[in-house]
Amino acid sequence: QANGNTGDSASHGRQMPSHWGNVKLNIFNKSSCTGTQFLQMCGLMEAGRILKKAKDKKNKYFENEIGYVSTGDGTTSQGEFWEGLTTACVNKLPVLFLVEDNGYAISVPVRVQTPGASISKALANFPGLKIFEVDGSCPIESYATVKEAEKYLRAGKGPVLVHAHVTRPYSHSLSDDHGMYRFKEDLAEELSRDVFNSYPKFLLENKIISAKDNEALIKKVKTHIDEAMKKCLETPWPTLDTADHHLYSMDVNPCSQEFSSPVQNSSDEAIPLAQAINMTLKSELKKNPLMVIFGEDVADFTEEEKLKSDLKGKGGVFKVTSGCQRESKSWQVFNSPLAEANIIGRAIGMAARGLKPVVEIQFFDYIWTAYMQLKNEMATLRYRSGGDYKCPMVVRVPIGGYLKGGAMYHSQSGESLFTHCPGIRVVYPSNAQDAVGLLRTAIRCDDPVMFLEHKHLYYQGYNRQPYPGDDYMIPFGKANVVKSGEQLTIITWGALVQKSLDVAKELEKEGFSIEVIDARSIAPFDIETVIESVKKTNRLLIAHEEHKTSGFAGEITALINEKAFEYLDAPIRRVASMDTHVAYCPALEEVILPQVEHIRTAALELLKY
Repeated sequence: QANGNTGDSASHGRQMPSHWGNVKLNIFNKSSCTGTQFLQMCGLMEAGRILKKAKDKKNKYFENEIGYVSTGDGTTSQGEFWEGLTTACVNKLPVLFLVEDNGYAISVPVRVQTPGASISKALANFPGLKIFEVDGSCPIESYATVKEAEKYLRAGKGPVLVHAHVTRPYSHSLSDDHGMYRFKEDLAEELSRDVFNSYPKFLLENKIISAKDNEALIKKVKTHIDEAMKKCLETPWPTLDTADHHLYSMDVNPCSQEFSSPVQNSSDEAIPLAQAINMTLKSELKKNPLMVIFGEDVADFTEEEKLKSDLKGKGGVFKVTSGCQRESKSWQVFNSPLAEANIIGRAIGMAARGLKPVVEIQFFDYIWTAYMQLKNEMATLRYRSGGDYKCPMVVRVPIGGYLKGGAMYHSQSGESLFTHCPGIRVVYPSNAQDAVGLLRTAIRCDDPVMFLEHKHLYYQGYNRQPYPGDDYMIPFGKANVVKSGEQLTIITWGALVQKSLDVAKELEKEGFSIEVIDARSIAPFDIETVIESVKKTNRLLIAHEEHKTSGFAGEITALINEKAFEYLDAPIRRVASMDTHVAYCPALEEVILPQVEHIRTAALELLKY
């Protein structure tokens, strides 16, 4: 439990890290996930380069620094191992990849997992990668190899892979018995090669040390281990009140009034939501040289020399980041490979070293390859390290449907899946002004934020508003009552805000009074504003675009049942997407996704209940 605790790191409470790491020794916090570490190491090394270019004095950077990341032979089967190698080679990052190859991933031999039964053979012709193969059971050979690898790395020649053949003198874990799947002769032979036995034998046979020296050394090491074990066992467990400490920043609260600032319009021109985001990104890039934007196609150009040409440049498939590269420092905006985990994993490493990554996942529909990095790494880093490390980054994601032909792979919603990840903030603006305020809060807060941008809302006319200024912010967890009413509350977000307003205006002509609330922030969610509204209207309709089953409407329903049930005069109703995939046929899409008529029907049923 005390592993990785630097003594003064847990400044708030006494919660201790649950995974090893050490800030003072530049040992990054390690999780239990297999394969996630490689991309994070790439990000850590990229951050070093940026800190040097930016001449930053706040965050540590070392001249000729190198990064070390290790793995077993089994984890080389993970896709992110190959993504990490690719990124390191393409960018000539000073990363030492150490593969400790004991021949087995629990019970599965390496020949089943790796071409040629050797990772160094499989990578023999990998461009830009220097490979060393070594007997990892020989300290002399191992030391010499790693020193040679270090020399190569510090010369700036690019990454190195050290393939070390090692032994596994005991089973994979306490729940594993390798005697069940390995011959006794095989285990005995391996035991003789194990460094604990083979190296002392070598030293004794060559009279480098005496038997007495050997015994004294073993006794000294055992004493050191016993002392460390005693210290661990005597370290007090954290107090029970620290269970949620370091889940989010304990110093910066994005829900506070510190993140509330007034509108300062310099123009009355109403701009679309996409342009509002674009202007906010440009403004924040200029203010913070350590802010970086990357993702697939987000830069205007990959080749910087084209910035001076007459070419318009890409700037994102929706043009949301258009011009950001031209108006920033040379290191601030760049393209990534077509690999979502690559984007998030590298951003985690950068954020941990003091950068502010604002990355883009091109379509929500393809975010799933990054889900491991998002849920098990980004969301947990601060908590599992006891506050030693943090991951303040923003993940921008175009989301949602209503594209007429977007079909199942360009129309997905699923915000509730990220509200189910403690440690992540989830926000979802519906108009230009809110997009500015929420994005700036996301960038300036100290937690990881999922910033969801509905694709259908990027260039609509009804949600355009004047740019509210370069300092405008909106606190998270503060819903907006966009229309007051007395008889029914509709809580909604994203594309359903305008549809709900259309229904409210239609029914107003028929004599009904409906209140419409834009949640804006899903995690944290402003349940208090909903409760106050329900106390007045006594009826609640929840409208969202994601599937009805297990959608976030269910969570809101449960909260109202717990906290405001006695104020209800009718059952809570939900309007949501059908529990099916979005079809390619436009006519079917109108049936599958919630429409104005769906909201109107549900509202009338509640009003007449």
